[in-house]
Amino acid sequence: MGHLHYVVRDVEANARFWVALGGDARTVGDTVVVTFPDVLVLLDEGESSGGTEGSILNHMAFRVQSLDDIAAAGLALERLGSAGGIANVFSPGGERIELFDETATNLTFTRADGGADPVTRRHNERLVGPIRAHHLHLYLLEDAVAEAQRWYASLFGGVSGLRWRYDAVDLPGINFNFSHNPDGGGAPTRGRMLDHIGFEVENLERFCRALEAQGVTFDVPYRRSPAGIGHALLTDPWGTSIALTEGLRDF
Repeated sequence: MGHLHYVVRDVEANARFWVALGGDARTVGDTVVVTFPDVLVLLDEGESSGGTEGSILNHMAFRVQSLDDIAAAGLALERLGSAGGIANVFSPGGERIELFDETATNLTFTRADGGADPVTRRHNERLVGPIRAHHLHLYLLEDAVAEAQRWYASLFGGVSGLRWRYDAVDLPGINFNFSHNPDGGGAPTRGRMLDHIGFEVENLERFCRALEAQGVTFDVPYRRSPAGIGHALLTDPWGTSIALTEGLRDF
């Protein structure tokens, strides 16, 4: 996928949380980077206006081999009633992360065109490794599920379909789920604890030119850092801040 960028009061405590969940932490400049298969978690110190609860981007979810293994790592689980294999775990700042183990029955993805490919098929196969990123769930105030699904599929080359009963778009490393939740939040991500999400893109400069040709306006146009990392920033029509990078994972 790319990355999740969190702004937290206590970087050290949050790093311990993400490592207990299964990540590997290192420090790059002032940022702690926790590496998972498919996604980096970036931790910077600062104040936020709140967590994902109340945000347009309601939660991030991971697949894990076993919820019991997560509990054994010292993390307190909030198991979800009769829905076997699903639990919430909370970061030191109260950020909710949804977890699904191999007994969960609502992880599968069905392509809208009825096809199959190795990327989308991963949702319907057993998990390889202890943990992987699974989905981001957007709660839309307006009944814009179909519009959001089209937007993510067309701009980023995703595959439309259903993740369980949710309209979804699948991309390598992450599945986007969309719900109409008129009372479920809707605040933009910028300034929240999960300030923005990021996609790692090959040939980023060319990709940005293609988006501009489709009418996309960038908050931060394409640029390359002194370290050689490509970067651009945009906001989706519902308030999700999205960084596009090239070379971040290898930095």
